[in-house]
Amino acid sequence: MSYFLDFVPIWVLFVVTVAITWLAIEVGFLAGRHRVRRGPADAGDSMAGIHGSILALLAFILAITFSMAATRYDTRKQLVLAEANAIGTCFLRAEMLPPPLDADVQSLLREYVDVRLEGVRTGELELVVARSEELHAVLWSKAVQLSRQGDQSHVFSLFVQSLNEVIDLHQERVVWGIDDRIPPGVWVVLYLVSVLAMLAVGYDKALSSSGRSIATVVLAMAFSLVIVLIVDLDRTQSGALTISQQALIDVSESIAE
Repeated sequence: MSYFLDFVPIWVLFVVTVAITWLAIEVGFLAGRHRVRRGPADAGDSMAGIHGSILALLAFILAITFSMAATRYDTRKQLVLAEANAIGTCFLRAEMLPPPLDADVQSLLREYVDVRLEGVRTGELELVVARSEELHAVLWSKAVQLSRQGDQSHVFSLFVQSLNEVIDLHQERVVWGIDDRIPPGVWVVLYLVSVLAMLAVGYDKALSSSGRSIATVVLAMAFSLVIVLIVDLDRTQSGALTISQQALIDVSESIAE
């Protein structure tokens, strides 16, 4: 479901969510009016306490889901900086390798940074991941080639360490950026509880007053805004809230010189 939501524009998702919540309020209100027409509502029909409890439960689920999305967003942001630092370090250590290996490795690292940035611009994540892993294999083959030549120096160890870090950070970015999403079950429960809460609000409104209120529409819009915000935070690299790639851009410009 998270992947499905990636293809829906934010404004469309907001309109649809508002429509769902408002429709739930309207259905609840009509059900309450039907109950009133059958006769005076007694104390057992009151939904005041129930709809307050459901709204509290909805707020709790929203808080948990928001925390999950915000944690993932913050981790992705930190990983961009960590990857930029790792690539820059690996590039500098490659200068100490014997020629022509040093130039080959640095050229591959320049291409690697360009591939990473191109993936953010185009959104073709599968192609970027595949090409990145191809470059990993080529870079590692260069290290293996040097190792077979008998180079076990401290410089070689430092280079291999930094190359390992680049490869590991790639995998972390794949996990946190693509694989580790808010589970579909959480989205289903969130929307179901939202609908139930709005049904209870509409029903209680019909029992306690004679007409509809603009406050219910405001309530639906407020909950819809929070839900859409969580969706945007959970997205990989689209929508209004995107991760800045400035650290990688700076590294790209630095090593291009």
